[in-house]
Amino acid sequence: MWEQITAGITQLNVSWRDIIDIAIVTYILYRLILLIRGTRAEQLVKGLIILLLAWIASGLLGLRTINWLLQGLMTVGLIAVPIIFQPELRKALEHLGRGKLFQSGLYEESGFYELLEELLKAIPVLVKKRIGALIVLERETGLKDIIETGIKINGVVTAELLINIFMPRSPLHDGAAIIRGNVIAAAGCFLPLTENPNLSKELGTRHRAGMGITEISDALVIIISEETGVISLAHNGKLTRYLDEKTLRSTLLNFFSTPDIGEKKKMTISNFFSWRLGEQDEDKL
Repeated sequence: MWEQITAGITQLNVSWRDIIDIAIVTYILYRLILLIRGTRAEQLVKGLIILLLAWIASGLLGLRTINWLLQGLMTVGLIAVPIIFQPELRKALEHLGRGKLFQSGLYEESGFYELLEELLKAIPVLVKKRIGALIVLERETGLKDIIETGIKINGVVTAELLINIFMPRSPLHDGAAIIRGNVIAAAGCFLPLTENPNLSKELGTRHRAGMGITEISDALVIIISEETGVISLAHNGKLTRYLDEKTLRSTLLNFFSTPDIGEKKKMTISNFFSWRLGEQDEDKL
């Protein structure tokens, strides 16, 4: 069977380079389909495919006028595609730039645990007092342009500072606080609003802004509702609501976990069991 397949490939004059070439193109097309699936670009692609099929059909049927008009539309379309798909192209390039080769490792240090603890000290206070908050955790995609829309702080993250930023009479409470590494880079920042038409009408500007920044970056956004005190988490254009402190902690650890952090967790567990075994041995003695 394998010999027949090999013989068939040899007759087609297909080399191993051609197979690799086809495989790479297929994978790229697959990733592009995943990228535009569920977005407005999906409908635009369907429209372009229909125009292409109509152009081919008009040529086969000899409909010269329609074929000429469609050919002109296709020519203009080649120029219009980069403009129409600008958000998707930007997102694709950002995904490429976030590859392992370009990772900066902002949260690889043990300071991440300090950041997490300060966040989990501030959030219950904000929830209890029904203080709305919008906290953006920068990851691989830089948010310098967003930071420039607010007031630069460059202060180490503390629960007290976060609470004071979002106090109702604070001049910075309406905007977002951008956290870069273990530092609050800026507060009172303006975020782009999501264009998702399927978002619930119950969600206000704070939630729409939180989702909007995650549609153009890989940032993680913690949102606290001023009306209900509900904790939400936005990432990759998706919103997860009704989180408790335990779920929020585990989710943040999953998003920002690194090999170094994983090793520390293993060492902590190992030390715990070693301590317990030593304690049991002492009891036996």
